[in-house]
Amino acid sequence: MKSIIVTGASSGIGRATAEAFLEQGWKVGLIARRGDRLAEIAAKNPAAIPLPVDVTDASGMQAAFDKFLDMTGRLDALFNNAGSFGPSASIDEVDLDDFDNVLNVNVRGMFIAAQLAFRQMREQSPQGGRIINNGSLSAHSPRDSSICYTTSKHAITGMTRSLSLDGRPHDIACGQIDIGNARTELVDDLNARALADDPNANLMPMMDVGDAARLVLHMAELPPEANVQFMTVMATKMPYIGRG
Repeated sequence: MKSIIVTGASSGIGRATAEAFLEQGWKVGLIARRGDRLAEIAAKNPAAIPLPVDVTDASGMQAAFDKFLDMTGRLDALFNNAGSFGPSASIDEVDLDDFDNVLNVNVRGMFIAAQLAFRQMREQSPQGGRIINNGSLSAHSPRDSSICYTTSKHAITGMTRSLSLDGRPHDIACGQIDIGNARTELVDDLNARALADDPNANLMPMMDVGDAARLVLHMAELPPEANVQFMTVMATKMPYIGRG
């Protein structure tokens, strides 16, 4: 049975992805802060292993990985997904603590997960595995008032490139999926903020979160000699391409 750890697995893209892997017979480690939500997933499938921990807690993450590996003996993939959007504001209105909090989750947290996965994949026999980072369309084309989130996602693109290069000698592949407007709690919250500012605002077009989850599964199930380096999937009518 193949094994994967999914961070941010309690809701949104992470939960949908975890459930997609479970349906295909993978052993899935579920990492998130909200243990009650992880327990809900595990109650429906014995192949789900709840690992409640904050991704920014390095020692806690080490313990979570150790617990998972004690049960599986191997890590075939990591979906590095946990993230936070932070404040919607221009840079002069952003509190430095809020900026630090976003980078702490979106960069430090993803670094910790990738480091632990890379180390395990390098040391296990047979060597190798796959790391899939959740980037964002913001890594290419930001929405307004997203300085904290956009900065963090540009960092993740750099992380993906570095991991891909450093992983080659060890059969560790790394790819990135940039997802635009899947219906999640985060996007629903952004729509709610827009409506609070303007009750007549045009809400963002959205796609089903399950469509994004199936693409992560596709990336993970490729043979070792193939890798999706970067993939973009988004709601069809998003204004990503074109001019205003």
